[in-house]
Amino acid sequence: MLYHLFSYLDQHYDIAGFGVWTYLTFRTGLAVILSLTISAVYGKRLINALHRLQVSETIRDLGLQGEEAKKGTPTMGGLIMLGAILIPTLLLSRLNNVYVLLMIAVTVLTGLIGFVDDYIKVFKKDKAGLSGKFKIMGQIFVGLVVGLTLYFNKAVVVTKHYSERDVKVYQMDTTKMTVKMIQGQKYFAVNEKNLKTTIPFFKFSEFDYNSITRMLGLDEKWGWVIFTLVVIFLVTAVSNGANITDGIDGLAAGTSAIIGTTLGLFAFVSGNILIAKYLNIMYIPYLGELFVFAGAFMGACIGFLWYNSYPAQVFMGDTGSLMLGGVIAALAIIVRKELLIPILCGVFLVENLSVMIQVTYFKYTKKKYGEGRRIFLMSPIHHHYQKKGFHEAKIVTRFWIIGIILAVVSFITLKLR
Repeated sequence: MLYHLFSYLDQHYDIAGFGVWTYLTFRTGLAVILSLTISAVYGKRLINALHRLQVSETIRDLGLQGEEAKKGTPTMGGLIMLGAILIPTLLLSRLNNVYVLLMIAVTVLTGLIGFVDDYIKVFKKDKAGLSGKFKIMGQIFVGLVVGLTLYFNKAVVVTKHYSERDVKVYQMDTTKMTVKMIQGQKYFAVNEKNLKTTIPFFKFSEFDYNSITRMLGLDEKWGWVIFTLVVIFLVTAVSNGANITDGIDGLAAGTSAIIGTTLGLFAFVSGNILIAKYLNIMYIPYLGELFVFAGAFMGACIGFLWYNSYPAQVFMGDTGSLMLGGVIAALAIIVRKELLIPILCGVFLVENLSVMIQVTYFKYTKKKYGEGRRIFLMSPIHHHYQKKGFHEAKIVTRFWIIGIILAVVSFITLKLR
């Protein structure tokens, strides 16, 4: 909103200084500061309100260190992050941008799914919360929204730039191309609607979802179905991965801040024509606007740590964890870096795998030996380390360090190809 206001005033009244609002870096910096302020200032008020309403989740007796002290801690703190993400985004980003609108929708929808789950647990006194099938149905709906928007919206395109030499060698038709000057050189630009994504570590290599339809012997017009199914899977998997990771103070919020920052940088470089040309990566027009959203996301996660770091004064609940995973998955898909999710979201992946391995092995040994056996002392894996005597703060810090390493590895794929 403020972007549109100050842009209008700058264009029509030429007021000195208002032109700075057109800069992404300026608005992103403001988004980080504003989201941190909202989290820190209004977060405390919300926590007090949650205390008055006795909004606390039942803590299971798992025999873990410090478990007794957590009882009575309010939950649904994800509402703090929702406000800290949405308010700066609405105020500082361009609201006529399809990517911004899509991320706002994903944030609200995934937050709503988690809110319903928490509401049932807290106010209906049902420990199970929202039924698993309804939770999955909600995540599928979010995946459909993301997949169908990215395929059918006309503003979602990739711009290819060809030099005069390319045009001459390949005898290209330039009638539908626009001429652009990039760093003093003439290029021919054309917008393409495709289903391609970046393959990490490989130069000049992109994966086309239409190749799957060809492999299955189907017409390419059905490529959007394959793409949408992949989007649904990723949204569901990453959302649940973040939900599982939210088991000890500060782990999910800190890890998400690292991942969100990395994806914001990807959006910035892919949405900047000069940087994209220099790095020889896919240029996606208007994508840079997500840098503002990513700034608000990072600020919200870090601001939430003010109250969620050990010992936590509030838990994010599913309101926060499902939202974090859904937003991260959607961001990765939009910037066309979804193939990096196993690396970038490695902490979420390991947490998910630890549960799957534990459950599978327990069922297998129970069937074979008559008694269930375990690989980990407890799953998810962060509880395994708690059982081994590691303090919560040490586990969280080390997981953050691993997350930072994975983020750096993901980011250097821009050059390491």
